[in-house]
Formats: sequence, C-alpha cells, structure tokens
Amino acid sequence: QVQLVESGGGLVQAGTSLRLSCAASGRTFSNYVMGWFRQAPGKEREFVAAISWSGGSTYYTDSVKGRFTISRDNAKNTVYLQMNSLKPEDTAVYYCAASRGGNWPPRTYEYGYWGQGTQVTVSS
Repeated sequence: QVQLVESGGGLVQAGTSLRLSCAASGRTFSNYVMGWFRQAPGKEREFVAAISWSGGSTYYTDSVKGRFTISRDNAKNTVYLQMNSLKPEDTAVYYCAASRGGNWPPRTYEYGYWGQGTQVTVSS
C-alpha cells in the first residue's frame, strides 16, 4: 500500500505561481512512477505530468508544457508540481498518483494509488 497526501492548493490570481506537494508513505517511494492529474468541474480527470523513478524522465500534457514542472525528492518521499503562469483554465482539483510502471508514461489505469486531491482555483 502507498498512501498519498497532497498539499499546497489554494486561490491565486492568473499569472502567478503555486507549488503542490504530494507526500508518500508506505512502500518504497523510489519504486514508483509518480503522476499528477486534475479534474475540473463537470469534466473528466485528465493527466497533467509524470516523472520516472529516478526523476530523470518527465512527461507533460501539451497544455502545461513550459509552465509546469514536476520533480521528486526520493529522500523525502515527496513529488512536487511547480505551476507558473497559472490560467483560469488550470482551475481544478489536483491529484497525485503512483504507478509501479509498465508503459512510459503510464496509462491512467496503471496508477494504482491516488491521493485525495487539493483544490487549485485561479481567478482572472
């Protein structure tokens, strides 16, 4: 079992930055590919970013490329999502998730563990 707890969400203005954190406990954190997803009101959950076990590889959805950065600190069992130049359309509940791997990036169904989410609201 892996337990994931997100933090760092909030209400911010467009153009500003926010950093989300996801603390993991349970199994060996470095054994998992980590991902961030988001779900806006009335929409399906969508993939945002993923990072490999070592942090050497990352992958982003097109809408956040150049604005968001995913990173991890395996010594702290934590994965981060630095979000810059935020837009109102980034408003969503953000979830972190853990995958034992397989495909790169993992398919959504390959993420076996999910956090409860943290709300990010970007005002215009």
